Amino acid sequence: MSYYSAGREELLRGKIPVKTLGDSGEVFYELALEMVEAIEENNRKGEKTVFIVPVGPVGQYPIFVRLVNERKLSLKNCVFINMDEYLTSDRKWIDPSDKLSFRGFMERNVYSRIPEALNVPQDARIFPDPDDTGKIGRVIDELGKVDIAFGGIGINGHLAFNEAEEVSADEFATRETRVIKMSRETRTANAIGDLNGAIDAMPEYAVTIGMKEILSARKVRLGVFRPWHRSVIRQAIFSEPSGHFPVTLLQNHPDAMIISNNVASEPAF
Repeated sequence: MSYYSAGREELLRGKIPVKTLGDSGEVFYELALEMVEAIEENNRKGEKTVFIVPVGPVGQYPIFVRLVNERKLSLKNCVFINMDEYLTSDRKWIDPSDKLSFRGFMERNVYSRIPEALNVPQDARIFPDPDDTGKIGRVIDELGKVDIAFGGIGINGHLAFNEAEEVSADEFATRETRVIKMSRETRTANAIGDLNGAIDAMPEYAVTIGMKEILSARKVRLGVFRPWHRSVIRQAIFSEPSGHFPVTLLQNHPDAMIISNNVASEPAF
């Protein structure tokens, strides 16, 4: 595991492209600009824009909203498929008023800040449903594409809430939308970020899109910016693909990229 000490120059030789930028704001601007430019191109062609979008990272959304409003960019032909949502102990969506709710976040911080004349249609704001886990697959099949899947990387390499499994890359790549029990590592990391360390207050369950849906996207763009992402990036691009560290599956994707700030690109140790 000598790759943990790999310098920035060595990142260029990894099996997933890494773009190293300056501070976190540059990472978020890059993600927002990818969103806007893809929508503008598809609007010119009269085509739908289909994104898989996260709530984490989220720094791109204020920039995205500002650019949409400044450019009067129509999102009427867009479909936003969110990656995941927390569930209650009986495997139902948590209430959107809950501080942790991704549905609530998107409404408060994205959709409510864009004029209705420009906004994503209500029926095109899609979340995985624990009561209908096949819905995301059907939507993607009907649309015929996902333009870009955006996201981050969890401390154990997860994308969305695709928690690590000790299975081959080929097997893990078949995982579809499903209800999962989150790992202790994921709950701990999220509790630190969202609940000031209150691990026991974190939900135990979530519904997540699968690696199959993420890998179906024409492009995948992942933003990383935390100190612990230093090791995550290096394991992602240098270790062998497997379900043990899910992001490694992107080594076989035709157009995936990790976008890093200057903190995460430093050697882990």
